[in-house]
Amino acid sequence: MVSEGYGILVVDDELSIRDSLFHWFKKDGFRVAQAESAAAALQKFQEEPWDLVLLDIKMPGMDGLELQRRLRQVAPDAVVIMITAYGSIETAIEALKAGAFDYLTKPVDPDDLGRVVQKALAHRRLTDENTRLRSKIASLAEWDEIVGQSPAMRRVSESVDALAASDMTVLIHGESGTGKELVARALHGKSARRHFPLVPVHCGALPEALLYSELFGIEPGAATRAQHRRRGKLEQADGGTLFLDDVGRIGAQAQAELLQVLEQKELTRTGGARPVAVDFRLLCATSQDLEALVAKQELREDLYFRIQGFRIDLPPLRERTGDVPLLARHFVRRFAAKLDKDLVDITPEAIALLERYPWPGNVRELLHTIERAAVLAEPPSVDVKDLVALHDSPVAAATDEPVTLADAEKLHIARILERHDWDLARAARALEVDRVTLHDKIKKYKLRD
Repeated sequence: MVSEGYGILVVDDELSIRDSLFHWFKKDGFRVAQAESAAAALQKFQEEPWDLVLLDIKMPGMDGLELQRRLRQVAPDAVVIMITAYGSIETAIEALKAGAFDYLTKPVDPDDLGRVVQKALAHRRLTDENTRLRSKIASLAEWDEIVGQSPAMRRVSESVDALAASDMTVLIHGESGTGKELVARALHGKSARRHFPLVPVHCGALPEALLYSELFGIEPGAATRAQHRRRGKLEQADGGTLFLDDVGRIGAQAQAELLQVLEQKELTRTGGARPVAVDFRLLCATSQDLEALVAKQELREDLYFRIQGFRIDLPPLRERTGDVPLLARHFVRRFAAKLDKDLVDITPEAIALLERYPWPGNVRELLHTIERAAVLAEPPSVDVKDLVALHDSPVAAATDEPVTLADAEKLHIARILERHDWDLARAARALEVDRVTLHDKIKKYKLRD
């Protein structure tokens, strides 16, 4: 019987039955726990997840049927097998109708129990596989959502197309909210590894010790105090792609181990002794200056050179305002479908307002702004009133038009420069001035630091 990774919770008020079931499954290598009541079972689920529940129907206090209903709320994926006396068959059938996988009568025959548990775990494996497949399909559906026609974004798309087929490590650099994970999904979705998982790890969101175990996994034992084995993110990415976001936040120990994994194609779980072979493509992202981290000895130089196989730079949204209308309309269509609303566009006045706002939060901020506006908007279009309706609307300040002629000239020059990706020759031609005049205007209005 396959037991690795599965947890069984035995819930019965009779100690002899609990002990018998506990030792049967413990001997087969399962992670097993006991609960003498419904309240104790719910507490067990708060402490850790359980895959399969052997549940007695007749118990004092909350009975098995009521506990089954509660478990459907707190652990909908848990498989329940009911245990009943001969006189409670009708109750067991009621449990099946409420979602139980099967039922057994007391006294429980070990062979019958083993067969039912095998079938239940096979059902659980199929459920888990379906969940993974749905997640994979969803991630593949998102990879082509790089939106933008500005020169900088065309270069990004060209780089993705050129690099997708290779296994080269890619470093994606850009401010927060510019779409670094989206680029990683595009690289994975177009690669030969797309049928295997893309595993993202947000390195800056976890303390150093927790990040280490999250990356490399844990073996059960006295050294780790873990009760069961846990595969790390590097192992989960085997065959696919590992995406380390905020890679500059990785601690010194994890940096050394990661470098070794990249060189030897194998890892050792925390508390373990046996190496595990892994094969994944590495994609990294950062908003930090990694060279400065190397100079301060916060990032290993050898790891820095290893992760910077090819670099993709994502421009901030304020440097590609020509893409704002494309992005805004794209997000309106996305949220119209999600909200089931007949929104088909965004008004020109609303677009003009979005173009005036500097977007310090970049594309992510624009996405959340359109999402909130779409909730408020009346079909067929998102309008200015929807963008500024909430008191904390970030674009509300941009409703003020330039007051002076100089303000208007500054704003117009900035827009033209951004539209032409700061190519001074092209921008000067569009403005019908020479490059010297344009350079003087840039200096006058302090458009460049």
